Amino acid sequence: MGRFSSKLYSALEGLSFDDVLLLPRYSEVKLDSINLTTDIVKGFKLKTPILSSPMDTVTDREVALSLGKMGGLGVLPRNISIKEAVKTIEEAKNEKIPIAAAVGPFDDKRVKILVDEGVDLIVIDTAHGHSKNVIEATKRFKREYEIPVMSGNVATGEGAEALISAGADSLRVGIGSGHACITREVTGVGVPQLTAIAWVADVAREYEVSVIADGGLEKPSDIIKALAAGANAVMLGYLIAKSEEAPGNLLVVNDRKYKLYRGMGSRSALAKGSMRYGEFKKVPEGVEGFIEITGSLSSIIENIVNSIKQAMGYIGASSITELWEKALFVKITEAGRYESKARGFSLMR
Repeated sequence: MGRFSSKLYSALEGLSFDDVLLLPRYSEVKLDSINLTTDIVKGFKLKTPILSSPMDTVTDREVALSLGKMGGLGVLPRNISIKEAVKTIEEAKNEKIPIAAAVGPFDDKRVKILVDEGVDLIVIDTAHGHSKNVIEATKRFKREYEIPVMSGNVATGEGAEALISAGADSLRVGIGSGHACITREVTGVGVPQLTAIAWVADVAREYEVSVIADGGLEKPSDIIKALAAGANAVMLGYLIAKSEEAPGNLLVVNDRKYKLYRGMGSRSALAKGSMRYGEFKKVPEGVEGFIEITGSLSSIIENIVNSIKQAMGYIGASSITELWEKALFVKITEAGRYESKARGFSLMR
């Protein structure tokens, strides 16, 4: 076997959420006894393991503060004005709500202002975290400020090692898996999300560094699988963008309400100042469109939390750390996927 054909022969298997199910296990767990408290960095706990994605059609002041009140964490986008970011941080501090903000690897002045205003977490927001710029930024921010830093995005154990060595307190996982992301279509680069989470978690757990699953989370079952694969928490874009409070422009068609949702690598987001995908990229790696509103932010988060707890009841886990120990996966076929969905109805109520 030759140099190149051997690469194909030895290609690794990658799994995503719909490739597996979780095995039911013996359980004595009552749903009201389940505790979802988690560390997003060591010592920084959330009661609800959900962060909002720093996308400008997902997170603004209202979403960030509302999610914080529900026990989660809002992450302000890097392309909002520093004035708006400071105002939101001040309000969060007054209400004793945690707040995070995204920055680029060269946003040193912005980081200083955010830290001075009391932001709780800095999120280095790039599409490819296993890169010199992100590694150096992680080192620099950790050296200059006493602030937790979440770095990313990565999808391999090698990438995790590099950012942890640079001082990252938390890792954001996902390359090309977002609903509005076309990185994989444009470049052919990425790792199926469930495998990416597990690879990164294998490394991160050795250093007590937290793992945040970001991308590809379309339904509550995806979220519980992400947690079971080693994530401390999840970062949501698409599901929050479907809320009434989401900042995307509203469109009403035949009495149905829709919100604009766009990837930060889309043409319009890049034009507004998002440099998440690199200053010199010529081809957009994101798309935009309208998605139907499904309800209030509180109802969406409540449904997700209840679904997580019900899944943990099947598995016999009363906490996320116990879920890591007890969760087992089974790979399924196309027939198994078909069998897992409601079917056979002529009309649905």
